[in-house]
Amino acid sequence: MKRTCTIILIPGEQDEGGYWVRVPALPGCVTEGDILEEAICNVKEAVEGYLLSLADRGIPIPDEGDRIEHLITAVTFEV
Repeated sequence: MKRTCTIILIPGEQDEGGYWVRVPALPGCVTEGDILEEAICNVKEAVEGYLLSLADRGIPIPDEGDRIEHLITAVTFEV
C-alpha cells in the first residue's frame, strides 16, 4: 500500500551544510543528508523502518492529520 506523508526539510547551518529532515506524523523519525537528494532518500528509508517497527509491535500507523504541527507556505512581502 502506498502512503504519503509530509516531511520538513531543514537546511543545515552555513558552515555545516546538508539537510535535516523531520516527519511530523512519526514522532522521533528524523534523519539527515549532505545533499537534498540524499536527505530525501534517507527519509524514505527512515519512514520504512519506522513503519516496519510499528507493524512488528502491533502498533497502528498514526494518522498524519492528527500530527501536523506546522503549516509551511510562502508569503509575499515588500522591503
